[in-house]
Amino acid sequence: MIELYTAATPNGWKASVALEEMGLPYTVKPVNLMKGEQKTDAFLTMNPNGRIPVIKDKENHDHVVFESGAIMIYLAEKTGQFLPSEITRRSQVLQWLMFQMGGVGPMMGQANVFYRYLDEKIPVAIDRYQNEVRRLFTVLNGHLADHEYLVDDYSIADMANWCWVRTYEWSGVSMEGLAHLQRWKNSIEARPAARRGVAVPNKIDKEALIKGAKNVVTR
Repeated sequence: MIELYTAATPNGWKASVALEEMGLPYTVKPVNLMKGEQKTDAFLTMNPNGRIPVIKDKENHDHVVFESGAIMIYLAEKTGQFLPSEITRRSQVLQWLMFQMGGVGPMMGQANVFYRYLDEKIPVAIDRYQNEVRRLFTVLNGHLADHEYLVDDYSIADMANWCWVRTYEWSGVSMEGLAHLQRWKNSIEARPAARRGVAVPNKIDKEALIKGAKNVVTR
């Protein structure tokens, strides 16, 4: 049994989508970020960085894994699913996973902060991060023109990128003109396990989430 410490964020969904897709039994331990539960001593013993998600593998001597990408790799290796064993294809999957971790996630996160969360609007910062998100989307779109998924079969790389890309409206970024990315996003949204994963730990009303979105960029 896996214990999942998580909240309703794209990084949190990466872990729950992986768990759902792999069919692993798990229990959810919701972490209230607004109350700072991720900064408590108990949580920091699991993740000194004070971030979700975290998993504890009860079947493996309560082994703890933090960092969403590391969690996905651990679960894929544990189950033998969604991460090829052949060295070249495995490398390709990990490259696209790192693309999300080093690019898509951080840039969308910053776009969210400057576009939506800060009371003081700083146009140069908003433009900087929204434009970079759009650039990364065009990279994905170009690659997906010749690929159904990021690397041959559906993998943890697709799960990770999808958990972030699906929230594009929250960052104020458009997917207009990115037909291949839209097709890929929709194909994953049609997967029952993926839909279950993004309802953990609680289902979010997408329309309410994006209400008030403005200044959508297409560059």
